Amino acid sequence: MVLGSDLRRGNAGRGRGPRAAGRGTAFAAALVLIFAPVLVACSDDNGGGSASTPPTPSVEKTTSAPATAPADPAAATKEIKQNWAKFFDPKTSAEDKLAVLENGDRMALVLRAFGGDQRGGQVQAKVTKVEFTSPTKATVHYDLTLKGATALPNASGTAVQQNGTWKVSVNTLCALVAMSGNASASALPGC
Repeated sequence: MVLGSDLRRGNAGRGRGPRAAGRGTAFAAALVLIFAPVLVACSDDNGGGSASTPPTPSVEKTTSAPATAPADPAAATKEIKQNWAKFFDPKTSAEDKLAVLENGDRMALVLRAFGGDQRGGQVQAKVTKVEFTSPTKATVHYDLTLKGATALPNASGTAVQQNGTWKVSVNTLCALVAMSGNASASALPGC
């Protein structure tokens, strides 16, 4: 449709003349006056809506560990593996085991009952995976062996950081005591 034309049936010949042409021209001029400032404001050489350059977003690279891990996850993992091996080694003294057990000073009776069980004194653990759940807690996946044979594959327990040392959690020891079937050990304070 051409601006100023009226092609509807019966009006094709009507309204032609100087008056009709003037209305179409006036309408076109009004549209230009209305939309010209809008079009100028919306377009510029930079493709943006303002004369200033938009800020460039910055991405900061952090070298710190995520909030779900300790500051040095590799060192923590190494310490957890060493302390679990020490705790589950039948050759480790009770005193050394208590040093790597959460609340070890209060868990001597439970540890004695666990170690006093014939099977408890023969178990060892090999950590297969450590997953940090916070800066001071981790889920530990391990295989528990009895006289060198895997007795409990893919077991999981927890490690906690206490007084700067990664330790076997009380929950892990108590779960193993409960599995041993030693009812008197399960009833001991601490579990």
